[in-house]
Amino acid sequence: MSDALPNIRQFAAFAAVYDSGSVTRATDVVHLTQSALTQALARLESELGCRLFERRAGGMTPTAPADLLAPRVRAALDRIGSRRVTAAQIRAFLAVAAAGSYPGAAERTGLAPASLHRAVGDLQLALGERLVERRGRYVSLTRKGIERARGFRLALADLRSGVAEVDDWLGRAKGRIVIGAMPLSRARWLPAAIVRHVAGFPDCEIAVIEGSHDELAGPLRDGEIDILLGALRPATAHDDLANEAAFVDRPKIIARRSHPLSKTGALTADDLHAYPWVLPAQSTPLRRFWAELLLGDLPHVAIECGSVLAIREILLETDNLTLLSSDQVRVEIDAGLLVAFDPPRPVSRQIGITTRRDWHPTRQQRAFIEALREVAKDY
Repeated sequence: MSDALPNIRQFAAFAAVYDSGSVTRATDVVHLTQSALTQALARLESELGCRLFERRAGGMTPTAPADLLAPRVRAALDRIGSRRVTAAQIRAFLAVAAAGSYPGAAERTGLAPASLHRAVGDLQLALGERLVERRGRYVSLTRKGIERARGFRLALADLRSGVAEVDDWLGRAKGRIVIGAMPLSRARWLPAAIVRHVAGFPDCEIAVIEGSHDELAGPLRDGEIDILLGALRPATAHDDLANEAAFVDRPKIIARRSHPLSKTGALTADDLHAYPWVLPAQSTPLRRFWAELLLGDLPHVAIECGSVLAIREILLETDNLTLLSSDQVRVEIDAGLLVAFDPPRPVSRQIGITTRRDWHPTRQQRAFIEALREVAKDY
C-alpha cells in the first residue's frame, strides 16, 4: 500500500463485512450498495496484495491477514467516530490544525484554500461538531477540535500498523519504527539497540526524532512517535502514558580537564557554589536533581541549555560546571578533554521506555523494545 492517507470507507467496508460475515448484511452498516461495497473491498485487497475473505456459500470467511487487520481497523474507526468521514477531510483538517490557517494549510498540501474550507466544513457536518473557529486571518481549534485532531492522528497510526502487520505476514514488510529520543538515550543505549534490531530485521526503517520530553510527549500521544526513550517522568494513575524502567543512570559533575577543581579531592557543596553552571531547563529531572544536590541558596545559572554539544563546547572554554551522565560525554572524557566528578551526594534517575497505554505494537515494534531491554542489561 502507498504512503498516501488510507481510504477510510474501504476500511469501513472491510470492518462491516468482517463483523457481519456477509456482504449483504454489511451494506446496512455502511450504507453502500452491495456492488459498491464489493468494489471497495476488492480495491482494498488489491492495495494490500492479499485476499481478506474466502467467498463461500455460507458467507465471508476471514483470512489470516484479515484477522490481523480487524482489531486495528475497529480501533481506528472508533477514534474517527463516523463512517461518513473521508481521508480527504481528515487530511484537510489536520493540515489546518498544524498550520493555523487555511493559506498555510494550502502551502502544506498543495490544495486550494477553498477546497480545504469545504473539506473541513464537510467534516464538521459529518461529525456534528464545531472543530475550528476563526481568529482574524488565523484559525484555532475548539476543545472538541483538539480532541478530534489527536483521535485522527491515532486512527491513522492504527491503520498504518494494521497494514504493516499484513505486510509482515506476507513476508514483504520493511517495517517502520519512529523513536523519540531524549539526550541520554542517544549516547549509547539507543544506537546499540538499533544495531541489534537491524541485524535481525535488515529491511526495517527506523526514524529517530531528537528533543526534550516536553517536545516529544505530544507527538507520542498523537501517534506520530511510537516509543519515547530517556529519563522517566512520574506517572499518575490517570496518565495516558506508561513507563517501563530500563536502567538507572547516576549523573556526574562534568568540567574541563584543566578546571581548578581537577586538583581537588572529594567535592563539597562549597566547591559547587564557587563556579558558574550551564544546565538544562528547570522542568527537566537533571535540573531538579541539581537543586536537591546543592540545597540552600542556589548559584545563578547564567546559561540554560539542553544541547549536550553546546554544553560540551562551553565547558571546554570556561570554568562552568554541569550535571550530566558521563555516557553523554564519554568520548571527551576518554580523550582527556573533560573530567567527571562524583557529586557530594549520590544522584540517580531512572531511564526507560515511555509508550501510550493503549498502544498495540506490531511484531517489529515488539522486537525493538526487546532489543532495548537486552541492551539495558549491560547498564
